Amino acid sequence: MIIRIFRAIIYEERVDELRTFLTQTALPLMREQTGLVSITAGLPRPESPNEFCLVMVWDSVASLAAFAGEDWQKPHIMPEEEGIVRDRFLHHFDMA
Repeated sequence: MIIRIFRAIIYEERVDELRTFLTQTALPLMREQTGLVSITAGLPRPESPNEFCLVMVWDSVASLAAFAGEDWQKPHIMPEEEGIVRDRFLHHFDMA
């Protein structure tokens, strides 16, 4: 299994917009993906008021690549997130 951690820094004036998109659109869509074992969303805290994260566990790199494409090691955002996401980071780990 592979752990995928996606972290995004949001433009401060768009935080509420991303929170709504994440909870109403992105999470339901992600939960339908074949091979996704689990997904946990991290919402902003006072010390990082414009930072979100998603921690996903996939059953295999093949399933992850089927979802994210051949360049699965690069962070992507959905078209709806353009102009909302200021910066993004992506990390992968093998599960112990």
